[in-house]
Amino acid sequence: MALMSGEVRVGCRTSDGKIIFVAMPRRALLRGITAAVGGAVLSGNAAPSLQMAPPALSPDVNPVENMRTLRRSLAECDNVLGPRNVIATAQGHIRLVQHLRREANGRDRRDLLQVQAEYAEFCSWLYQDSGDHPAAQYWADRAVDWSNGAGDADLTTYVMARKSQLAGDMQESLDAVDLADAAQRLAHPDSRLSAMGAVYGAHGHALLGDELSSQRAYDQALVLVSGEHEEAIGRGRWMNAAYVEAQRARSLSALGHHEAAVIGFERAIRALPASYRRDRGVYLARSAVAQLHAVGPELAAATATEALSIGAVTGSARIFSELAALDALLQPWRAVSEVSQFQAALDSMMFHEV
Repeated sequence: MALMSGEVRVGCRTSDGKIIFVAMPRRALLRGITAAVGGAVLSGNAAPSLQMAPPALSPDVNPVENMRTLRRSLAECDNVLGPRNVIATAQGHIRLVQHLRREANGRDRRDLLQVQAEYAEFCSWLYQDSGDHPAAQYWADRAVDWSNGAGDADLTTYVMARKSQLAGDMQESLDAVDLADAAQRLAHPDSRLSAMGAVYGAHGHALLGDELSSQRAYDQALVLVSGEHEEAIGRGRWMNAAYVEAQRARSLSALGHHEAAVIGFERAIRALPASYRRDRGVYLARSAVAQLHAVGPELAAATATEALSIGAVTGSARIFSELAALDALLQPWRAVSEVSQFQAALDSMMFHEV
């Protein structure tokens, strides 16, 4: 997985059997793989990014609409293939928008700044899914600055909620709660953006062990996304009841309520659109951890194997991080057939300490 520093983050199996993630120079990685396979081209599963040609802007369409359309296309690509195939292209588009701003004036320049902010938020997400949290924070900060400069209050609120989500992924529980509170203060009380703040703040409360506050926040979010007053379009329109329940299941697992978490993940997975493949992989990986505690190693390993097949295609660090944690938990049952098959499949994707 590509890092903003130009290095590549790879999974490694240590001599004592643990899985760790380390950063190494991309050139060294390429040399090592080329030597290992006798000069073969680096496979798609290991490639940190896919360089795409500069976009051809349609001359009869406003540059702002051109760039918005391109960003939507990249988002669709990311949803199916994961971040490694999109990061370099998204950053190239930011440079293009910056160039276009130098040639624009008035409203056009402000609108391009707003598009630049949207791309920055998108880059933050790509790096978050790649496991490069410092880079994700950097781009989220840029998105806040640029959305404020463009006067897009909703985008600023959206990014603040996303910063809370990122803090939760980083186990920064207090930051997750406080950033979510900030997002809710900025959001309209009955909006989906307010629901976003509630959801990500709820997980922060769970990480703090505050089950009551966590459940209250999830209940609040469900009311907001289920009400008839909720807007049909706008930022965060993907947030629905199934998404809220998937996040609640994650928090329930963190709080030790694994049986309830398994049920929540099952419901969320059934409700996922077919195109949300990476989300399915993330939910499966998180569910596998809960299944280990609630059901047993056989089902957990089978579910993890399904998640691994999605992780191999998308390169999502969120999937692999969950599976690496599960791998360690499964060590006492490594003689179980399903467990050994999962660990062998995961092991085949890791570098090994020598």
